[in-house]
Amino acid sequence: MAVIFWAAIGLIVYTYIGYVAWLWGRSRWYQHPVRSAPYLPAVSIVLVARNEGGCVGQKIRNLLDINYPRDKAEIIVVSDGSTDATNRVLSEFATLSHVKTIFSQQSQGKAAGLSHAINAAVGQIIVFTDVRQQIEPDALLHLMENFADPRVGCASGELILGDPATGESTRRMGLYWKLEKLVRHLEAASGSVIGATGALYAVRRSLFVPVPVGTTLDDVFIPMEVIRQGSRVIIDPRARVWDVADLGTRREFGRKVRTLSGIYQLLQLQPWLLSNENPVRFEFVSHKLLRLAVPFALCAALVSSFFLPGFVYRVALFLQLGFYSLSLSKPLLKQNSLARIADVAFTFILLNAAALVAFANFVAGRKPAWGR
Repeated sequence: MAVIFWAAIGLIVYTYIGYVAWLWGRSRWYQHPVRSAPYLPAVSIVLVARNEGGCVGQKIRNLLDINYPRDKAEIIVVSDGSTDATNRVLSEFATLSHVKTIFSQQSQGKAAGLSHAINAAVGQIIVFTDVRQQIEPDALLHLMENFADPRVGCASGELILGDPATGESTRRMGLYWKLEKLVRHLEAASGSVIGATGALYAVRRSLFVPVPVGTTLDDVFIPMEVIRQGSRVIIDPRARVWDVADLGTRREFGRKVRTLSGIYQLLQLQPWLLSNENPVRFEFVSHKLLRLAVPFALCAALVSSFFLPGFVYRVALFLQLGFYSLSLSKPLLKQNSLARIADVAFTFILLNAAALVAFANFVAGRKPAWGR
């Protein structure tokens, strides 16, 4: 029982602390900087929208305001079987020669929509973005500079959760995302990032591998295929894109379940990820897979500490129970230091509960579906 307890604690500590420490050390003794330079290739910016009539117009105007030569950037929007005002809004941009719209009568999912868009694209670099987030004016210029380095096959922007007027959020998912970005920056400093920021990332068309229909995580599938071909995937903190810090507990939970379910899906679509064919297998397991195992380790640590005798295990049990109780008391606490700690605890529990649901979906054979 003691072996189970300490193995569980070791897995949890390594996943959230040990891997970060290893990356930090690697980035110090094996620096691998990108040789960036001004670079203005022809780009195709693609996005897929389904029932986004309320914000797709704002997104296109945001893309039109990007600081990039107009004759070198085309925008391709796919309406994936939209039944609201999306098609009408897209029709308002039909007179612009560099804005292409593709209307799919039936909803086929994001992956199919991306295939339609890329078949119509002419750019050397394909830029992927989502509807909701707003891209800063110079983000595309910064992102393209990385492709001056021939070793770079995919470049990811940096998602900022918050408001440009008030800055980045450090609460709830904002705090989690800051920690996630730290991991990505350390991975990129001496190698490749495991995945990209779906709100803004770009890939050389020559390295693009078509995404199977039904794939949820194109922003992991595509970058991993780039790595498989021997090119780097990096992140550029200058290429910033903004999103809402808190979409509400239910939406954040559903989004996280979909994301984590997508990891199980990728293992089925890309079994080579766990083979010697994957040059970043260690990083993939440490960054993506171990987080799926953490909720089971948490349960093992709690149960084993309950049955084990001794002062150390009693303390461990009370600390765990206190942590979980604090997360549940979050709605009752006022805004103070204790409330902020409870907020962290609640977010941690939320993420791991989502991992359990994702595992249940995988066992039951329920496939993740693309949502708005």
